[in-house]
Amino acid sequence: MSTDEHKRKRMISNRESARRSRKKKQERLEELISEAARLKSENAQVEMHANLLMERYSKVEMENEVLRAEMVQLAERLKSANMYLSLFEVVSGVDMDIEEIPDPFLRPWLPVCTSQINQCNC
Repeated sequence: MSTDEHKRKRMISNRESARRSRKKKQERLEELISEAARLKSENAQVEMHANLLMERYSKVEMENEVLRAEMVQLAERLKSANMYLSLFEVVSGVDMDIEEIPDPFLRPWLPVCTSQINQCNC
């Protein structure tokens, strides 16, 4: 085999190798572009879901604030009603023994009283 023929074969081989390398690089670039588009889409969906959850959380938190305020107001009204009952009991001599209604929100570590539980001491 002559030197020129050897150089020509090597040049053809190098060109073919470079072509394969460019093709492989282009395929990898297309894969990465495709994956980036998929990840951007997925990210947008996750972000939208997170925003929706934050919106729901804000609504629930606002409702909880209203309920807490109502609970404080009702507790004050109950305290006032108990004071009147105590006065009525003293003045009339009638026993006004009213059982305390359990509040599982104020004492969550205690079991909730139900009609199915006998003699619950809440």
